[in-house]
Amino acid sequence: MSNDSSAMFDLNAEVIAPVPRITLQAFCESHDVAAAVQSAISDRRMQKALSKVQMGGPAAAVEAFQDNPTPNALILENTGDGASLIEYLDKLAEVCDAGTRVIVVGHLNDVSLYRELTRKGVSDYLIAPISVIDVVRSVSQLFASPGSATLGRTISVVGSKGGVGASTVAHNVAWAISQSLDSSTVLVDLDLAFGTAGLDFNQDPPQGVADAIFAPDRIDQAMVDRLLSRCSENLSLLAAPAILDKTFDLSEESMDQLIEILRGLVPTIVLDVPHIWSAWARRVIVNSDDILIVATPDLASLRNAKNLMDLCRATRTHDRQPQLMLNMVGMPKRPEISAAEFAKTFGMPLATAIPFDAQLFGTAANNGQMIAEVQPSGPITQHFVQLASGLMGRMEAKRGRKSLIEPILAKLTRRKAK
Repeated sequence: MSNDSSAMFDLNAEVIAPVPRITLQAFCESHDVAAAVQSAISDRRMQKALSKVQMGGPAAAVEAFQDNPTPNALILENTGDGASLIEYLDKLAEVCDAGTRVIVVGHLNDVSLYRELTRKGVSDYLIAPISVIDVVRSVSQLFASPGSATLGRTISVVGSKGGVGASTVAHNVAWAISQSLDSSTVLVDLDLAFGTAGLDFNQDPPQGVADAIFAPDRIDQAMVDRLLSRCSENLSLLAAPAILDKTFDLSEESMDQLIEILRGLVPTIVLDVPHIWSAWARRVIVNSDDILIVATPDLASLRNAKNLMDLCRATRTHDRQPQLMLNMVGMPKRPEISAAEFAKTFGMPLATAIPFDAQLFGTAANNGQMIAEVQPSGPITQHFVQLASGLMGRMEAKRGRKSLIEPILAKLTRRKAK
């Protein structure tokens, strides 16, 4: 993953699991490595870890743990030779708990040393200079379950204001990911009082996301799997109850628990985040692997989108920056900010700009269908495929089966070219 937050998206972007509640201490010898570890501690995926960075290297670690308990994980930087490092590790073995996991940051690219460190029980060996993501990835992998499935990618779709069509975009993007990119996907409607995902997919499940969020003592993979409503072979839905007989005050912890379980069930989770600002909504957005901000070409949308973008850039320093799109472009008789001016404000290209088409979107909504079901080959369907591909870090979607006439047309085109 690129450390440059200005990158639009990285084709090789990886999903790194959040680090659980652990204690972590780092003993560094160079300021560059200490700075990288310190920055890693502030990364969103390390927020549960109780961490501390200090100078002195392995020698300081040996001295520190003579009379103090050892942490769950230990990062040691060694600028000396391999022999001195092995000697310090032997001394640490005498004072450290057996369960402490050790990451060594060295300055020697030596296979023999690596093998010896592995034999001594060192969990990982990083060669300086190191990046922030190197540290986060290494610590995360220390606590990954052996043989666990690949962690699912979370994508938050959020509107810059109410009425910009963010839910419609989220639903159609989830459909495109599941159908055109052939990725098993769960769509989670987080607008518990007014969510429309059930309507848009012509589903009326008796249970949904609220049953999972409000039963934190019972929630597990089996329970979540029972609550999912199947929309297609590759797409399932956690629908909102859309009832007003009670208020829904969600906790950050219950939302964390649900998303963590979903990440272990499917490769892709699309989160339809309502236009509210609360502790849990902020946390869901900031902690997502990818973010899509949906705006309309007006001043209020531009201001709010910029505030969202600035927040994400400040809190997600080592992640891909959010993608930004315009929706409902070209609405009759409405003054608009041009797409070029909108993009210029953010210093980045727009992911896409979807034209206003009341007939198409109205027909899809009233029939409980996705745009791709109403117009399989239409230009707006391609906009959603483009969005899905960008969010998933894939340049091309899978192609459908060729028609019988395609090979003939291809031959005629080649003949004309000659």
